[in-house]
Amino acid sequence: MPSYKAPLREYRFLLNEVLDVGRYSNLPSFSDAPLDLIEQVLEEGAKFCEGVLAPLNKVGDEHGCTRAADGSVTTPPGFKDAYKQLVDAGWPALSSDPAYGGQGMPHIVALAWSEMVASSNMAFGMYPGLSHGAYEAIHQHGSDELKQKYLPKLVTGEWTGTMNLTEPHCGTDLGLLRTKAIPQADGTYRISGQKIFISAGEHDLASNIIHLVIARIEGAPAGTKGISLFIVPKFLVNADGSLGARNGVVCGKIEEKMGIHGNSTCVLNYDDAVGYLCGIENKGLAAMFTMMNVARLGVGLQGLSQSEVAYQNGAAYAKDRLQMRSLTGPKNPDGPADPIIVHPDIRRMLMDSKSFNEGARAFAFWTALQGDLLHVSPDEKVREKAGDYMGLMTPVIKSYLTDKGYANATNCQQIFGGHGYIEEHGMSQFVRDARITMIYEGANGIQSLDLVGRKLAANGGRAIFAFFKEIDEFAEAHEGDPEMRPFVDGLKSSRAQLQEGTMWLMQNGMSNFDNAGAAGHDYLNLFGITALAFMWALMAKAALAGKRAGAEPYYDAKLATGRYFLARILPDTGAHLAKLKSGAEPVMALNAEAF
Repeated sequence: MPSYKAPLREYRFLLNEVLDVGRYSNLPSFSDAPLDLIEQVLEEGAKFCEGVLAPLNKVGDEHGCTRAADGSVTTPPGFKDAYKQLVDAGWPALSSDPAYGGQGMPHIVALAWSEMVASSNMAFGMYPGLSHGAYEAIHQHGSDELKQKYLPKLVTGEWTGTMNLTEPHCGTDLGLLRTKAIPQADGTYRISGQKIFISAGEHDLASNIIHLVIARIEGAPAGTKGISLFIVPKFLVNADGSLGARNGVVCGKIEEKMGIHGNSTCVLNYDDAVGYLCGIENKGLAAMFTMMNVARLGVGLQGLSQSEVAYQNGAAYAKDRLQMRSLTGPKNPDGPADPIIVHPDIRRMLMDSKSFNEGARAFAFWTALQGDLLHVSPDEKVREKAGDYMGLMTPVIKSYLTDKGYANATNCQQIFGGHGYIEEHGMSQFVRDARITMIYEGANGIQSLDLVGRKLAANGGRAIFAFFKEIDEFAEAHEGDPEMRPFVDGLKSSRAQLQEGTMWLMQNGMSNFDNAGAAGHDYLNLFGITALAFMWALMAKAALAGKRAGAEPYYDAKLATGRYFLARILPDTGAHLAKLKSGAEPVMALNAEAF
């Protein structure tokens, strides 16, 4: 049976020593969340995830969800009770607006909580996770009436939410959607059409499900310019807040999937369902992207979460499993063989995962802090920079963290050998669950196009040049410290290659869009490695300070892991730069018939 332990020491290090969130205690949300309270919240969250959710992970994988003839769906054994405990403890309300019953804690705290949930039970975590995305969309774009009607119970978790984009004939190309909305005399709309791949689309955990659906109002412009966003509840809500009649939406089937079996991924059929316009008519795509961006950051975190839990189990197995002798002589002379953790190739796979996990977590936390500053800082320039960073980093976090998270889950499965391929040890579930993260909420190829085609050029490249400047200022401030020098030199090298790749794209991407498309994957990976190099430099600075203040072994391990990243991961930037500069010609040279 696989196990999970929340990385609470990592959270304390990042929040207290690297990011120093205590310096924001004068700002809204932070003022009511001192560091000791944050630590208590995360400790309680760890108990819930380790003790309640993690034991249900394998149960959800084995049992899955079942659909009855009437379209109702039953979640795996134990899920309903666990969800009730989640709601009773107030976890869904952690970072939501107090005006609607939320606790108003910083988003960075909710991020740590979300990682624990996804590591312990990714499929379960999608139920409240998608609800928070629906909350964000309504909170930003809904009328006061819609907010008062739907947000309080979405915040508490009494109701859950979904996001309905994909249709059988269109995935990423939402301009092709066919779901229609017919205006009614009372101001409502009648929604008809079919949506597929709808996570948490139907279940027995909550009394109501609030579907956010994109559809085209009759007579609206073609393509994405004619898309509107609608709230379509499973049960209509009466004026007094009680539940009324069942709406015209039903689960047609549950998708048979490679992983995340514990989450009900549904085909939803809308037949003259009552819907309420959320936001401005024909501006639904912009409103939906509020939800999409929240979801994309969450999916990036899911990639990290599966890498983390797979690493934990791989490391534990490597310490126990006896096979062969160390190449440099026996390390377990009283036993028949040495534990496999003595073998360099096992160490390579574990260190790849460990150095990624710690760097990626820092990157996610650093970005989440930008999101908090975007909402609460009184300084307009700080908010502008934070907003720029959120836009720039979202596709990188979604894509880079999921690509590497899946690769690390596979490598940690490899540590188990044949035992990793059978179901007894649970490693295949981490691999299967991680695989979807590279696909949903915008496949990773789409993320690279978003990065090179939209985010780099936004506001004249203001975000990327601000990022370069921040790296330069950090390097200049610390290159005189001999203990920091390896981290600073590595960061400067990676930053130079990222700038070279950026300039190549600016010079060649616009003249031939295929150049941008062909370079996108490698540019995104180059960006991801550079971002983690920056995070490792920040962590090295904090670890050196901690080491000077005391002899805690934690800091020695942190610095050794960072040096591994510099030696074994950072050199990949050169290969990515060379590949992106080769342009579109070698990629597009073959005629389609030759494939």
